[in-house]
Amino acid sequence: MLHKLWSPPTGNRTNIDDFRDIIMNKYQVKLETYWDLYQWSLDNISKFWEEFWFYIDIKHSVPFRQVLEENKKMDEIPRWFLGARLNYAENLLRFNDNRTAIYAVSEANPTVKKLTFAELNDSVRRYRAALKHVGVTIGDRVVVYLPNCPEALIICLATTSLGAIFSAASADFGVLGVTERFSQIEPKIIFGCNAVVYNRKTHDALTKLKDSVAVLPTLKHVVVIPFVPDYSMDLSGIPNSVAVQDFLAMPGENIAPLEFEQVPFHHPLFIISAPKCIVHGHGGTLITHLKEHKLQSNMKDGDILFYFTAVSWMMWNWLISSIALGTPIVLYDGSPIIPDYYRLWDLADEIGITIFGCSARYLTTLEEHQISPRTHNKLDKLHTILSTGSPLHSRIFDYVYQEIKANVLLGSITGGTDIIACFAGVNPTLSVHRGEIQSPHLAMAIECWSEEGIKLEGDSGELVCVKPFPSMPVHFWNDPDGGKYRRAYFDKFPGIWNHSDFCLVHPVTRGIVMLGRSDGTLNPNGIRFGSAEIYSIVGQFKGEVLDSLCVAQRNPETGNERVILFLKLATNVDSPNKSLTDRIKAAIRQQLSARHVPELILQVPDIPYTISMKKVEVPVRRIIEGKQIHATGSLANPECLEHYRNIPELNKWHTIAKAYCIHVISSQ
Repeated sequence: MLHKLWSPPTGNRTNIDDFRDIIMNKYQVKLETYWDLYQWSLDNISKFWEEFWFYIDIKHSVPFRQVLEENKKMDEIPRWFLGARLNYAENLLRFNDNRTAIYAVSEANPTVKKLTFAELNDSVRRYRAALKHVGVTIGDRVVVYLPNCPEALIICLATTSLGAIFSAASADFGVLGVTERFSQIEPKIIFGCNAVVYNRKTHDALTKLKDSVAVLPTLKHVVVIPFVPDYSMDLSGIPNSVAVQDFLAMPGENIAPLEFEQVPFHHPLFIISAPKCIVHGHGGTLITHLKEHKLQSNMKDGDILFYFTAVSWMMWNWLISSIALGTPIVLYDGSPIIPDYYRLWDLADEIGITIFGCSARYLTTLEEHQISPRTHNKLDKLHTILSTGSPLHSRIFDYVYQEIKANVLLGSITGGTDIIACFAGVNPTLSVHRGEIQSPHLAMAIECWSEEGIKLEGDSGELVCVKPFPSMPVHFWNDPDGGKYRRAYFDKFPGIWNHSDFCLVHPVTRGIVMLGRSDGTLNPNGIRFGSAEIYSIVGQFKGEVLDSLCVAQRNPETGNERVILFLKLATNVDSPNKSLTDRIKAAIRQQLSARHVPELILQVPDIPYTISMKKVEVPVRRIIEGKQIHATGSLANPECLEHYRNIPELNKWHTIAKAYCIHVISSQ
């Protein structure tokens, strides 16, 4: 039985409806429903994106001569909008008036500050002039090690206005996390801060900045922002450092008007996610985000967008793009539950947030603590809640409608860093069904495939995309022949994008149920990272730990993931005693971040390897989740897999994938 939780209000006119009318009138086709428009967008990929280019009015200096290299296969990475020249920052700064562009608030300063579009333009102009003064030019890398604050956005726009490339690490990253992210891309300038406030504590940032700078030899300038005004700004131990006010004064009084370097559609814009170092382009990022904001999220005049995110998560990049529509955004930094669990909902009332975005884990935490914004807050302006980062369990759908707001569009969305966008998610024209993502997004040709490449409905399989889309990565950094790129997405199904997510498509609603990662990527609390980051820390305990294996374990009841670290100990160490596990966790927390810390550390006699001596993660993950594995012929020591079965500490998270899929369908 289908469990419908929300339906579009009768007579509600959406931006999707307006766009559908344009297509019907121009092409003389009958498109009565969203699904009709969706199918047309798949059958006419180039026409869809051409029409959206004009509908959204992409600012450009040179028009495109061709929408798509249609003669190229998907794994040949076809180019889009050939011949066009534009700039991402110019499109985001197309408004220059006294309307509010940014609402900024933090745990360090809970008073909401406002920045108008005119003030934002002027700030970008000043930062751009200083960057240009110190030699930043097209193709250079400028990085930030900052909290979620207006300065991060301003630096991003100033950087990209020059045609330089922007990359970000959150202020809570440890030194290793920062250097792994930035060392490959050889930045010219880094912006850091003096301190941050989180969970009522002031955390020094200067020491981490100093240690990071020491291993980034290409840096010419280190610019420090006094994010916590009453904290030290002693920069004496940081080479090539300067306070931000002195940096901005370098060009002198006469600052040129704001200009924008005109670059090709595919010119590099962002570099995100170590170790892949994925490069996303100006045009693909811009046009895909605007499609998701304007059509899928139905943003209109009067909307205010909030997403609880850090600058290192691609949802920050997604958030900031909405100002190109004139939609104000809310930047929040700090704990979401200080002074209490209602902090963000109080902020929604204070500012008048209409679209509220967060992680699935955040909503689960509220449900676990029996928090009821419905009775505590007004939320009269709120019409949409977005959730991503990990699968949103059916129970949390119920919680949102029962304890947050009954007449709200709950949009669970899925996509990620690899595409800096969404494959599927919120849809104002369709109903919300319990436990499901509403639909694929327009022009995203996603399907659910079996291991044999057969399209599935009603059964779990791999999420794939069978046609190109503009926000495919331009390339990976330091991957001249594209080998790493192709191995990441096109190895399993030649010529077909494999996203390494398990999913299920409901045969009736066509909604999508996400079942977690199908590869070894770790994704606790919506923060994706690789096991190699953990191994680099465990390797520091050589006298006690011989080897290790780090995997995620997914809880089928909540949809959450936790990180499990298995240790093969040296013969002189009897067990992973509390001292050892505490030291490993402390090292991971200090050098990476608190989000990287494993929930459980367990001892095993051996670590599985392939014959070619690669650690085996995915089979172990499937075993500890109670799933069946079959082919083990590629393993050098397949017998050691038995050590991972029936571990008491893990048993309560057990599930069988097929049984879970049946449960999902039957519970609708």
